[in-house]
Formats: sequence, structure tokens, C-alpha cells
Amino acid sequence: METRSLFDRLGGAHGISAIVDDIVAAHAANPTIRARFLPILEMPERLAVIKKHTCAFLAAGSGGPADYQGRSMRDAHRGMNVSEAEYMAAVDDILDVLKKRAIDEGTQKDVLAIAYSLKGEILHV
Repeated sequence: METRSLFDRLGGAHGISAIVDDIVAAHAANPTIRARFLPILEMPERLAVIKKHTCAFLAAGSGGPADYQGRSMRDAHRGMNVSEAEYMAAVDDILDVLKKRAIDEGTQKDVLAIAYSLKGEILHV
């Protein structure tokens, strides 16, 4: 049984930051959700804020020392009307990044459990 926190298994703050960078790149390349990310990529300051909040959210939610001060998932996605297909494309990107970074299967499952627990706060709000 794994005794290290999910935060540690993801590589701590540095590992989570690298994972977030890869996820953003994967989302920008994914034809299902690319249109939502391309405008953000053209605004470096906004992109930096989104990455910072995402890293803090993942760090805090995985047992790390970060104190997340951003919006709730519902508030962050309000008005976006995210479809099931878009949600699944984003989750697939996350899983692909974890696999490419050789994150073990148990840790992948833990991250996916978190992603699925947030589904109701992201879809169609």
C-alpha cells in the first residue's frame, strides 16, 4: 500500500507544475477542446494566472502544502457550458500526460478519481 501523499507521488510542486504545463499543451492540441484554450495561450499573463491557480488547486487537493485561493470549479467553469465530450477530452489529456510522465497506475487512478469527483461542478454550468 502506498504511504506517500498524492502530492509527493506527482513529484511535489515541481512535478505538478510540469504536469500542468503538459496538460495545457495537450488541451491546446486536442481538436475537441482546442478552441477553448487557444485564446488563453495568446494572453501570457492570463495563462500564467490559470497555471498558477491550477498548480495550487492540484497541490492542495493532493495533500501538498499549497493554500488554494482561486475560484471553485463551478465558478471557474460557469457560463462555459462544458459538454460531456469536452470534459472527457480533458480527462483523456490528463491521463495521457500522466502516462507519458511514467506516473504509476495507482497514482493515475487517484488523479482520475479527483477529476471525476469534480464532473458535476464542471459540466453544463
